[in-house]
Amino acid sequence: MASFRLPPVAVALPGTGSDADFAARAFTHALSQAGVHVIAVEPDPSRLVGSYRDALDAAAAQHGPILAAGISIGASVALEWAIEHPDRAAGVLAALPAWTGDPADAPAARSAAYTAVRLRADGLQAVTSEMKATSPVWLGGELERSWRSQWPNLPLALDEASGYHAPTPEEMARCAVPVGICAAVDDAVHPHVVAQAWTRSLPQSALGTVTLDEIGADPSALGRVALDALQQVEPAATRRAVGLSG
Repeated sequence: MASFRLPPVAVALPGTGSDADFAARAFTHALSQAGVHVIAVEPDPSRLVGSYRDALDAAAAQHGPILAAGISIGASVALEWAIEHPDRAAGVLAALPAWTGDPADAPAARSAAYTAVRLRADGLQAVTSEMKATSPVWLGGELERSWRSQWPNLPLALDEASGYHAPTPEEMARCAVPVGICAAVDDAVHPHVVAQAWTRSLPQSALGTVTLDEIGADPSALGRVALDALQQVEPAATRRAVGLSG
């Protein structure tokens, strides 16, 4: 099987409430070893999705086709952009996809909406303390840092994320580029079944898995597993040839 040829530049989009620091640690190690320069995007919480799409557009205009990488909502925006711009996207790395299509019943969307309400009612310090008490230690530390950096506009980002309409299966079926997906098998907020549904819907995709403890010990596991999955994707031309010969 032919190996996927990586472009020279990747753009890494954080999850909701997260930041460029975590996105860089998630993707830079694996991609830099493969010769890919990673641009980790610092989100604008007052226009979360717009700031991500601007970063993707700017990188593609400067460097040509890029690898669009993201975590959670960042993965959805990266995939949506790649579907819309197959001439500018060489491929997608999607870590911890949170939902497909309508966010109404998604745990991540409900959590974002609830947190936005609590932040407005009780303030950053109280909600951060509660979050840290109910989260894995590593995640609490990550979010405490990124939440503070995005305050006071953090609730705007959470509101926007909670209403974001991710690509539907029908839209995914039109994706013309390969997609490597990484799911956490024990993450209730980013369910493994969502990543499995993405893999079924995308014509050129492969799925790898991690655990939350593995991410906590080394965030670069997200990028490594997603990149390994991308390299396993069978090119569409090869699949068509096999189908015709069989």
